[in-house]
Amino acid sequence: MYSLRRTWHRAITLQSYSTYASGNPKLEEQTWSTSISEAEKVVGYPTSFLNLRWLLSDEVANIASHLRKLLGTNHPLLSIAKDLILNSEKPSWGLLVLLVSKAGGHNKTFLDIDTDVTAGVLHSQRILGEISEMIKTSHLLHQGLISIEDDTKNVSNMLFGNKLALLSGDYLLSNSFNQLASIKHHGLNELISSTLRDLTESTFINPRDKDNKALPSKPNPQLEEINVPDELGMTFSDFSNLLGNAKTEWLLRSTLDGASLLGKSCKGVLMLAGHEEDFQMTGYILGRYLALTLKATRDYNSIFKDGDISLVSAPVLFYLQQHPSFYSEIERMIDKDYEIVYDDLRNKLQQSAAVNETILLQNQFDPGCLTIISKRM
Repeated sequence: MYSLRRTWHRAITLQSYSTYASGNPKLEEQTWSTSISEAEKVVGYPTSFLNLRWLLSDEVANIASHLRKLLGTNHPLLSIAKDLILNSEKPSWGLLVLLVSKAGGHNKTFLDIDTDVTAGVLHSQRILGEISEMIKTSHLLHQGLISIEDDTKNVSNMLFGNKLALLSGDYLLSNSFNQLASIKHHGLNELISSTLRDLTESTFINPRDKDNKALPSKPNPQLEEINVPDELGMTFSDFSNLLGNAKTEWLLRSTLDGASLLGKSCKGVLMLAGHEEDFQMTGYILGRYLALTLKATRDYNSIFKDGDISLVSAPVLFYLQQHPSFYSEIERMIDKDYEIVYDDLRNKLQQSAAVNETILLQNQFDPGCLTIISKRM
């Protein structure tokens, strides 16, 4: 058990290498690769290629061939496809789900036919790991949809890109729930279906710009300490009171936009292993904390790299809270063809207290992961 916890510790805290940058990207990449390789040995499965069984199909190959038509355009589907192929998101969520499966163990006896004896996980748990990865991928593809006007440059190709993003995302999503149904567990079906509800809700939080990208809410001058619940429940809720407060808005958006999926997937594998409800909830909180830690780190790293910055990332939300007048530039993006100069925004963020606020946000969840593992896993 000690060696398992040691691997968990390294897998979780690796993000700190990129957050507090060493200035040597090659060293950081090597550290990541080594730790992920060790974690994959623990679960007995090369999850770096977890989605190949899904992606190496005639349907996906046909979609990939059509991507060539988008070359020369700035359709976001191209960058999304590039990130998926290069596996830029590390570690994969399938790996995290399998690590939770391995650490949690089984609470009752299962037949040998149901268990991967060498890896120590159930076949159904492995399937759920793949499902969580593919639901996440389908959501990323659907986020490649953009609003198109008649005067949009390369309008025909952009419309084609939207169709491709929609259909490819739908293909992966339908396969995900087909595999989920094959597990034949009603409680798990309901749990994972609710993650689709959460992902959908995240895309309907207004305002949004002309390309349908999320924009932050207007900062609330009356700051209140509002607790975002660990689990948002199985029913729809009114989250309007959580918007306008930098920390709570980020927690809400990040939970709906993926942390809920990873948390409920971790809860689901413990459900499949026959554990009690309180232990399943521990898995959910661990998965959610992991996703929030990874998200906070990506947000931090984005302000030190070239390219666009998400306007609902933690540094931007904290900057808006400290400089409400900046929201006037955000408002210009809602109804007009206006673009923020990201280099200028990056300089403002780097010189503000938003950097430290983002680090504090990451540090809020990172130790919580280790505490849960050391006490319960």
